Amino acid sequence: MNSESRPAVRPENPNFSSGPCAKRPGWSVAALEGACLGRSHRSKPGKAKLAAVLDDSRRILRIPDDYRIGIVPASDTGAVEMALWSLLGARGADLIAFESFGEGWITDVAKQLKLDDIRQLKADYGELPDLSKVDFSRDVVFTWNGTTSGVCVPNGDWIDDNRVGLTICDATSAVFAMPLPWPKLDVVTYSWQKVLGGEAAHGLLILSPRAVERLESYSPPWPLPKIFRLTKGGKLIEGIFRGETINTPSMLCVEDALDALKWADSVGGLKGLIKRSRDNLGVLEQWVQKTSWVDFLSSDAATRSNTSVCLKIVDPWFVGLDADAQAKVAKDIAALLDAEGVAFDIGGYRDAPPGLRIWTGATIESENLRALTPWLDWAFATIKANQ
Repeated sequence: MNSESRPAVRPENPNFSSGPCAKRPGWSVAALEGACLGRSHRSKPGKAKLAAVLDDSRRILRIPDDYRIGIVPASDTGAVEMALWSLLGARGADLIAFESFGEGWITDVAKQLKLDDIRQLKADYGELPDLSKVDFSRDVVFTWNGTTSGVCVPNGDWIDDNRVGLTICDATSAVFAMPLPWPKLDVVTYSWQKVLGGEAAHGLLILSPRAVERLESYSPPWPLPKIFRLTKGGKLIEGIFRGETINTPSMLCVEDALDALKWADSVGGLKGLIKRSRDNLGVLEQWVQKTSWVDFLSSDAATRSNTSVCLKIVDPWFVGLDADAQAKVAKDIAALLDAEGVAFDIGGYRDAPPGLRIWTGATIESENLRALTPWLDWAFATIKANQ
């Protein structure tokens, strides 16, 4: 193909980044006009906004009434770190990694917290480790969805209902797009910037009663920075879970989150959000099925992410290249589509095998994905022809 055979139709929205993700359809800065600005976040209207985020999140996600939900600093990463530093160490831990963020949590636990009694269950990009080997007499740390690998756990059936340890789940690219079995999860973290398309800077930390019990009965042997402290005098700081944030939140981000949650209601709540993500994945599945040069990085459809879709190039010409040349081809495809204004930020993650990564969360419109696929074909053919 050449420039004369460019597809005629372009995606109306070329934002396919896996984080921060596309804003909800129709979003504009006008959505933030009601923000509580120039006021203390502890003022009556400020507290009301923060409480509304927590209440709407609980309702839409169907989080049990006895689970606490708190807004915490530093996006999903901050929420995960708070959980690791505050909860781990009471017993041994199984750490599951099948992509870069899970690897990062292992690094933190092994090299920063320096826990001795840890087991690492790992898999290569595109695969899951053997979940039957997880020991639920121990604490378990895992990501639900691998944003950088396109792989997710298929469900919660592998989690023992009679577990002794805690399950700590980084669900940032899964929540609002995949059903989560709340009774099986003791800690869940996420940020607004993924499926909701909200602004980052803040994370959500969700605690089961079992997690609260651990916090109130166990004190880790290491010092905790102020922004990690969830207890005082051996008791949970309940205000954190009523919107009384540890640090000063951005009320613009809060307003944006409220707008995203309102939009979530307008598309059918959790059921509607999950359907939108699954329909989006279906568009790419249909394209991959008829396309010879590309395949999913995930080898098993049952564990294929319906938010962060990772693609590998399987064309014989590409496979015959050395690793550096493969990485360059993948980057060149992403750069060409960026230059055309057709798809932004779809390069594969730096540590993943060379390929592409396309976000298909609920804020993405299926027609934009359908418009994108001919451009993917065009870009690959153009790069190959120019070698």
